Amino acid sequence: MADEFDVIVIGAGPVGENVVDRAVRGGLTAAIVEERLAGGECSYWACVPSKALLRPIDLAGEVARVPGLSLGPIDVAAVLARRDEAVSNYDDAGQVRWLESVPAELVRGRGRLDGPKRVRVTTQDGGERVLTARQAVVVATGSTAVVPPVPGLAEAAPWVSHDVTAAKSVPGRLAVIGGGVVACEMAQAMHGLGARQTTLLVRGDSLLGRVEPFAGEMLAESFTEVGIDVRTSIDVLRVERPEPGGPVTLHLSEGPPLEADELLVATGRRPATRDLGLDTIGLSDKGPIEVDDSMRVTALDEGWLYAVGDVNGRVLLTHMGKYQARICGDVIAARARGDELPSMRDLAGGYGSPQVVFTDPQICAVGRTEEMARADGFRVRVVDYDMGSVTGAYLLGDNYRGRARAVVDEDRKVLLGVTFVGPGAAELLHAATIAVTAEVPLERLWHAVPSFPTVSEVWLRLLEAYGL
Repeated sequence: MADEFDVIVIGAGPVGENVVDRAVRGGLTAAIVEERLAGGECSYWACVPSKALLRPIDLAGEVARVPGLSLGPIDVAAVLARRDEAVSNYDDAGQVRWLESVPAELVRGRGRLDGPKRVRVTTQDGGERVLTARQAVVVATGSTAVVPPVPGLAEAAPWVSHDVTAAKSVPGRLAVIGGGVVACEMAQAMHGLGARQTTLLVRGDSLLGRVEPFAGEMLAESFTEVGIDVRTSIDVLRVERPEPGGPVTLHLSEGPPLEADELLVATGRRPATRDLGLDTIGLSDKGPIEVDDSMRVTALDEGWLYAVGDVNGRVLLTHMGKYQARICGDVIAARARGDELPSMRDLAGGYGSPQVVFTDPQICAVGRTEEMARADGFRVRVVDYDMGSVTGAYLLGDNYRGRARAVVDEDRKVLLGVTFVGPGAAELLHAATIAVTAEVPLERLWHAVPSFPTVSEVWLRLLEAYGL
């Protein structure tokens, strides 16, 4: 059975959904192929459930800082039930209705490239369906968790992000390998929900190695205060789990073996390019699929193949993948009509990418760190400010601790990057994103007066510290 569409998208996560939405808006027909749930990893096993699990921990910390308020024990069963509600109880009927309304055709099954502009789908009933694209095929398959080649680790059946966000119960003792966003967020979530012994095993010398160093240091201090054991500069040498589902033992480069009831591996992700049929068009399935700024695959001269989101390795963030998808869908439609292409920003470095780590304290950043800016050859001045000194922060509760940093391009007098660390700091980030991406001159930014008494007054304090 052969079906023809203008555009075929492999992967119905948020990124793939945005591609078909924009392509159809541009007058094209579209099919989208998905072997699991429409809505993808973010909707069911990543962004949405992880934040549902973290919200009670965040709120408990906020209440604890306000005199006169008290909070009883967290109802873990209620939290897990709300997590299930947030992911629609792993039912994608709502997403399917949305795709149908676009309209786009959802094809359930495993999609693989099968030569130029062809996608062969192994359907859920074991049959096959061949789809042909008139204009473009878009790969939006995301990324998969990496399990390092530590002896015994894979055999121990550890949790990865997919498992911990869908957990039906909280382990009493949790070991976490990794020091990035998933490791930190899920360590705090599980610890706050009742994991009495939570141990973070970090190969590097700090948490969150891609943000300003002070952010990881402040988070490590917070973790230690609540009883999370953070061990840096340590390697896991081998792992043993004699009984499936039983205790797991980790042999470490320092100290005695560590025993835990469950083990989470959060050491990064790789683009999901394997078994996609890339070999049928002469491409490798190893590593990310390289694209230009229109998301078109650079290694294919014919120009009909695109790759968006995690699979192209540019910026592994859902919101940036959706941004790429909107560009991609618009570009495909414009090329099909012979129109001038929409304007595009250079996404290669991802320096306009905002990111939030939803721990307590929250960590959020956009643009370059000081180290990145200096490495890129900018003449830089760094301005720091204690967010706890802002009146609005004091009013949020006792012992509010936070820090803000602005990285300034001294030649152009614009912001290259901004980082905030503190309770509730995520809500400050979009203003920083606008300032960085729009390259708002500092003297103009000074006239954007923050309301008093809010934490956003930190913007005024940063500019005053700079000398305006």
